[in-house]
Amino acid sequence: MGQVSDAREKLIASALELMHARSYADVGVQELCEHADVRKGSFYHFFPSKGDLTLAALDCQWEMLKAAVLEPVFSKRLPPLKRIGRFFEMLYKQQCAAKGRTGKVLGCPFGNLGLELSTQEEPIRRKVNGVFRELAGYFERALRDAVAAGDLPDQDCRATAHMLVAYLEGVSLMAKTSNDLAMAKGLAGGVARLLAAGAAPQRKVAGRK
Repeated sequence: MGQVSDAREKLIASALELMHARSYADVGVQELCEHADVRKGSFYHFFPSKGDLTLAALDCQWEMLKAAVLEPVFSKRLPPLKRIGRFFEMLYKQQCAAKGRTGKVLGCPFGNLGLELSTQEEPIRRKVNGVFRELAGYFERALRDAVAAGDLPDQDCRATAHMLVAYLEGVSLMAKTSNDLAMAKGLAGGVARLLAAGAAPQRKVAGRK
Protein backbone atom coordinates (compact mmCIF):
# COMPACT_ATOMS: atom_id res chain seq x y z
CA MET A 1 0.00 0.00 0.00
CA GLY A 2 1.16 3.53 -0.77
CA GLN A 3 1.83 6.08 1.92
CA VAL A 4 -1.24 8.09 2.92
CA SER A 5 -0.76 11.79 2.18
CA ASP A 6 -1.10 14.26 5.03
CA ALA A 7 -1.02 17.24 2.66
CA ARG A 8 -4.57 18.31 3.47
CA GLU A 9 -3.91 18.42 7.21
CA LYS A 10 -0.62 20.26 6.70
CA LEU A 11 -2.33 22.91 4.55
CA ILE A 12 -5.04 23.40 7.18
CA ALA A 13 -2.41 23.74 9.92
CA SER A 14 -0.52 26.31 7.85
CA ALA A 15 -3.71 28.30 7.18
CA LEU A 16 -4.55 28.32 10.90
CA GLU A 17 -1.10 29.57 11.84
CA LEU A 18 -0.44 32.11 9.08
CA MET A 19 -3.90 33.66 8.78
CA HIS A 20 -4.26 34.04 12.55
CA ALA A 21 -0.86 35.69 12.85
CA ARG A 22 -1.45 37.98 9.86
CA SER A 23 -4.60 38.05 7.73
CA TYR A 24 -6.45 36.26 4.96
CA ALA A 25 -5.44 38.80 2.31
CA ASP A 26 -1.77 38.78 3.32
CA VAL A 27 -1.31 35.03 2.90
CA GLY A 28 -1.24 33.61 -0.62
CA VAL A 29 -1.62 30.08 -1.94
CA GLN A 30 2.07 29.84 -2.84
CA GLU A 31 3.15 30.79 0.68
CA LEU A 32 0.67 28.35 2.20
CA CYS A 33 2.10 25.56 0.06
CA GLU A 34 5.68 26.45 0.92
CA HIS A 35 4.92 26.68 4.64
CA ALA A 36 3.14 23.31 4.54
CA ASP A 37 5.81 21.78 2.28
CA VAL A 38 3.09 20.78 -0.17
CA ARG A 39 3.02 21.09 -3.96
CA LYS A 40 0.58 23.60 -5.41
CA GLY A 41 -1.03 20.80 -7.40
CA SER A 42 -1.84 19.06 -4.14
CA PHE A 43 -3.40 22.26 -2.82
CA TYR A 44 -5.87 22.38 -5.71
CA HIS A 45 -6.51 18.66 -5.43
CA PHE A 46 -7.95 19.23 -1.94
CA PHE A 47 -9.21 22.82 -2.15
CA PRO A 48 -10.66 24.61 -5.19
CA SER A 49 -9.64 27.97 -3.68
CA LYS A 50 -8.06 29.68 -0.70
CA GLY A 51 -11.57 30.39 0.54
CA ASP A 52 -12.35 26.67 0.64
CA LEU A 53 -9.16 26.02 2.62
CA THR A 54 -10.18 28.79 5.03
CA LEU A 55 -13.57 27.18 5.60
CA ALA A 56 -11.88 23.87 6.37
CA ALA A 57 -9.45 25.63 8.71
CA LEU A 58 -12.33 27.32 10.55
CA ASP A 59 -14.04 23.95 10.99
CA CYS A 60 -10.80 22.50 12.35
CA GLN A 61 -10.26 25.46 14.70
CA TRP A 62 -13.81 25.15 16.05
CA GLU A 63 -13.52 21.41 16.63
CA MET A 64 -10.22 21.91 18.47
CA LEU A 65 -11.74 24.66 20.63
CA LYS A 66 -14.70 22.46 21.50
CA ALA A 67 -12.51 19.48 22.40
CA ALA A 68 -9.85 21.39 24.35
CA VAL A 69 -11.93 24.11 26.00
CA LEU A 70 -15.69 24.14 25.55
CA GLU A 71 -16.62 20.54 26.33
CA PRO A 72 -14.46 20.23 29.48
CA VAL A 73 -15.20 23.75 30.75
CA PHE A 74 -18.95 23.58 30.20
CA SER A 75 -19.24 20.19 31.87
CA LYS A 76 -22.28 19.82 34.10
CA ARG A 77 -19.88 18.86 36.89
CA LEU A 78 -18.98 22.54 37.32
CA PRO A 79 -21.34 25.15 38.81
CA PRO A 80 -23.01 27.11 35.97
CA LEU A 81 -21.35 30.49 36.52
CA LYS A 82 -17.99 28.81 37.15
CA ARG A 83 -18.22 27.30 33.66
CA ILE A 84 -18.46 30.73 32.07
CA GLY A 85 -15.68 32.20 34.20
CA ARG A 86 -13.35 29.27 33.46
CA PHE A 87 -13.98 29.66 29.73
CA PHE A 88 -12.80 33.27 29.76
CA GLU A 89 -9.83 32.41 31.96
CA MET A 90 -8.70 29.69 29.54
CA LEU A 91 -9.01 31.98 26.52
CA TYR A 92 -6.86 34.56 28.29
CA LYS A 93 -4.18 31.93 28.90
CA GLN A 94 -4.27 30.96 25.22
CA GLN A 95 -3.82 34.59 24.20
CA CYS A 96 -0.86 34.91 26.57
CA ALA A 97 0.73 31.82 25.06
CA ALA A 98 0.23 33.18 21.54
CA LYS A 99 1.77 36.52 22.45
CA GLY A 100 4.71 34.70 24.01
CA ARG A 101 5.33 32.94 20.69
CA THR A 102 4.76 35.87 18.34
CA GLY A 103 5.20 39.05 20.38
CA LYS A 104 1.72 40.13 19.29
CA VAL A 105 -1.82 39.88 20.60
CA LEU A 106 -3.45 37.85 17.83
CA GLY A 107 -7.09 38.20 18.86
CA CYS A 108 -9.87 35.77 18.05
CA PRO A 109 -9.26 33.76 14.86
CA PHE A 110 -12.98 33.68 14.10
CA GLY A 111 -13.54 37.36 14.84
CA ASN A 112 -10.48 38.37 12.82
CA LEU A 113 -11.73 36.64 9.68
CA GLY A 114 -15.28 37.81 10.29
CA LEU A 115 -14.15 41.43 10.43
CA GLU A 116 -11.95 41.08 7.37
CA LEU A 117 -14.20 39.07 5.10
CA SER A 118 -17.88 39.34 6.07
CA THR A 119 -18.62 41.82 3.27
CA GLN A 120 -16.50 39.95 0.72
CA GLU A 121 -16.80 36.18 1.27
CA GLU A 122 -20.37 35.14 2.08
CA PRO A 123 -19.51 31.48 2.89
CA ILE A 124 -16.91 32.61 5.43
CA ARG A 125 -19.34 35.13 6.94
CA ARG A 126 -21.91 32.35 7.39
CA LYS A 127 -19.31 30.03 8.89
CA VAL A 128 -18.13 32.59 11.46
CA ASN A 129 -21.71 33.53 12.28
CA GLY A 130 -22.48 29.87 12.87
CA VAL A 131 -19.51 29.56 15.22
CA PHE A 132 -20.69 32.56 17.24
CA ARG A 133 -24.19 31.11 17.45
CA GLU A 134 -22.86 27.77 18.68
CA LEU A 135 -20.68 29.53 21.24
CA ALA A 136 -23.69 31.50 22.43
CA GLY A 137 -25.47 28.17 22.86
CA TYR A 138 -22.88 27.03 25.40
CA PHE A 139 -23.35 30.29 27.32
CA GLU A 140 -27.13 30.05 27.11
CA ARG A 141 -27.24 26.55 28.58
CA ALA A 142 -24.98 27.57 31.47
CA LEU A 143 -27.10 30.67 32.11
CA ARG A 144 -30.31 28.62 32.15
CA ASP A 145 -28.71 26.27 34.67
CA ALA A 146 -27.67 29.29 36.76
CA VAL A 147 -31.22 30.62 36.75
CA ALA A 148 -32.60 27.20 37.70
CA ALA A 149 -30.09 26.98 40.57
CA GLY A 150 -31.05 30.44 41.83
CA ASP A 151 -27.62 31.91 41.04
CA LEU A 152 -29.14 34.44 38.64
CA PRO A 153 -32.58 36.03 38.43
CA ASP A 154 -34.92 34.94 35.65
CA GLN A 155 -33.94 36.62 32.39
CA ASP A 156 -33.67 36.31 28.62
CA CYS A 157 -30.78 33.82 28.66
CA ARG A 158 -30.43 33.82 24.88
CA ALA A 159 -29.98 37.59 24.74
CA THR A 160 -27.51 37.47 27.64
CA ALA A 161 -25.56 34.71 25.89
CA HIS A 162 -25.18 36.80 22.75
CA MET A 163 -24.13 39.74 24.93
CA LEU A 164 -21.31 37.58 26.31
CA VAL A 165 -20.12 36.69 22.79
CA ALA A 166 -20.16 40.38 21.89
CA TYR A 167 -18.19 41.19 25.04
CA LEU A 168 -15.61 38.53 24.23
CA GLU A 169 -15.14 39.73 20.66
CA GLY A 170 -15.03 43.40 21.67
CA VAL A 171 -12.36 42.85 24.31
CA SER A 172 -10.38 40.64 21.90
CA LEU A 173 -10.45 43.37 19.26
CA MET A 174 -9.37 46.09 21.68
CA ALA A 175 -6.58 43.94 23.12
CA LYS A 176 -5.36 43.21 19.59
CA THR A 177 -5.41 46.84 18.43
CA SER A 178 -3.53 47.96 21.55
CA ASN A 179 -1.26 44.87 21.47
CA ASP A 180 -1.83 44.70 25.21
CA LEU A 181 -3.45 41.86 27.14
CA ALA A 182 -4.01 43.95 30.26
CA MET A 183 -7.63 44.54 29.28
CA ALA A 184 -8.20 40.85 28.55
CA LYS A 185 -6.71 39.85 31.90
CA GLY A 186 -9.93 40.73 33.71
CA LEU A 187 -12.27 39.00 31.25
CA ALA A 188 -13.79 36.63 33.80
CA GLY A 189 -14.27 39.39 36.37
CA GLY A 190 -15.81 41.61 33.73
CA VAL A 191 -18.30 38.90 32.87
CA ALA A 192 -19.30 38.58 36.51
CA ARG A 193 -19.93 42.34 36.68
CA LEU A 194 -21.90 42.29 33.42
CA LEU A 195 -24.12 39.49 34.66
CA ALA A 196 -24.68 41.20 38.00
CA ALA A 197 -25.54 44.53 36.35
CA GLY A 198 -27.45 43.31 33.31
CA ALA A 199 -29.52 40.40 34.56
CA ALA A 200 -32.82 42.24 34.80
CA PRO A 201 -35.43 40.04 36.49
CA GLN A 202 -38.39 39.09 34.32
CA ARG A 203 -40.65 37.87 37.13
CA LYS A 204 -43.84 39.82 37.62
CA VAL A 205 -44.04 41.79 40.81
CA ALA A 206 -47.37 41.46 42.58
CA GLY A 207 -49.26 44.73 42.75
CA ARG A 208 -50.14 46.35 46.03
CA LYS A 209 -53.59 45.82 47.42
